[in-house]
Amino acid sequence: MKTYSKIAGIGKYLPSHVMTNQDLTQYMETTDEWIQERTGIKERRYAEKHKETTTTMGAEASKVAIQRAGISKEDIDFIIFATLSPDYYFPGCGVLLQRELGITNTECGALDIRNQCSGFIYAISVADQFVKTGMYKNVLVVGAEMHSMGLDYSTKGRTVTVIFGDGAGAVILQPTTNEAEAILTTHLHSDGTHAEELAMISPGSHGGKHLGTETFGFPENDSPGEIFVTQKMMDDGMLYPNMNGQLVFKTAVTKFPEVIKEALKKVNMEASDIDMLIPHQANLRISAFVQKQMGLPDEKVYNNIQKYGNTTAASIPIALCEAFEDGKLKKGDLVCLAAFGSGFTWGSALLHWAI
Repeated sequence: MKTYSKIAGIGKYLPSHVMTNQDLTQYMETTDEWIQERTGIKERRYAEKHKETTTTMGAEASKVAIQRAGISKEDIDFIIFATLSPDYYFPGCGVLLQRELGITNTECGALDIRNQCSGFIYAISVADQFVKTGMYKNVLVVGAEMHSMGLDYSTKGRTVTVIFGDGAGAVILQPTTNEAEAILTTHLHSDGTHAEELAMISPGSHGGKHLGTETFGFPENDSPGEIFVTQKMMDDGMLYPNMNGQLVFKTAVTKFPEVIKEALKKVNMEASDIDMLIPHQANLRISAFVQKQMGLPDEKVYNNIQKYGNTTAASIPIALCEAFEDGKLKKGDLVCLAAFGSGFTWGSALLHWAI
């Protein structure tokens, strides 16, 4: 009998502090109208600095997912943590989450995934393989982000800063032999050609290879151990994320439909078979374009970027959890998850809702 994996539990966590578009006008030249017109975002959540972290938010979402799955924390035999904003440069958030949850089972492994906006899709795909092969029975998959601690709040940085928010989502994957409640297929892609067009490059060990050393102000005869942060990087605001918005938009609206159709074709289904599409919450205009391309009515697409902004690796599990809590998902529904982001990376997952 064939073994599949299923989502047995789901949870989310959003910080209590709401940062509205109007609030951002205190720090930069912008308006509520300007932000909504370009992104669809009205507000986002910010974690409490020095008290909340990417890991602690992930832990809160995980507790809910564990409870809904009807298991204990000690039943978790593998952790996969997707984020671009980890607590530390190293170690990764996976082991920090294990500690935060008080999981004492040292046979539990922890894996960190750095695929940014596509991180949760990549994490689900990896977890799916582990469960289907029988290696693990309760895999905790987390997507969490604390963007607010690393954004440029000057007018120069507004095109990126207004987009992002903080939050976390988590799911428990378990084995099942019932295809009607299982993950059916996952698809992962990447193309590094335009890696620097959506990136946070500095500080890093790049040595200016792809952008030229003069771009970063590196000394001509630097020595081993030379610090990789220069005055030019600080003066030019290069220690923050940067994005070529037009290129990202143009590529995203092409890759989103492609990878959704790829998943449907794999299982001999059509777009009309989808009961709910949960796209990565990157931009409401992108979601609207994809919805139109796929021919889906409003009730079959779930968006919450208006309230939370882009929470990167956390956006899909947060939206999926909220759709479930709002009663928009019923057991057996065909759910499609899709994402596109930095790298460029993109992916999709097609599943029957199991809760």
